[in-house]
Amino acid sequence: MDLALLVLRICLAVVFLGHGLQAAFGIFGGPGINGFSQMLAGLGFKPALFWAYIGAYTELISGLLLLVGLFTRLAAALILIFMLVAALTVHVSKGFFIQSGGFEYNFVLSCVSIALIMLGAGKFRLRR
Repeated sequence: MDLALLVLRICLAVVFLGHGLQAAFGIFGGPGINGFSQMLAGLGFKPALFWAYIGAYTELISGLLLLVGLFTRLAAALILIFMLVAALTVHVSKGFFIQSGGFEYNFVLSCVSIALIMLGAGKFRLRR
């Protein structure tokens, strides 16, 4: 079971580290903080730059915490909140399936987050 938790943690960590680097710094073809802020402004978030920093660094820091197994339940809970906000503000109105812009991907990442909240990091972690 501990090895399975490690796989879940690393999988979710890589996704959110990557997205965090895109949103915060524009790495991997991402928008960077200003582009992310503009996107959030278009969705009605005010003040958009504030929420862009919150979102980008939530992804980045939570991904890093999951990767090393530190404060795993907290990191997973922050990711769950992030996914719920994304699903409700952007994806739910488009249905379930991702090819229509739906919340399918948010759903899967939310389920992984819930599993990590319930089970914790397992024995392969930085902190007990």
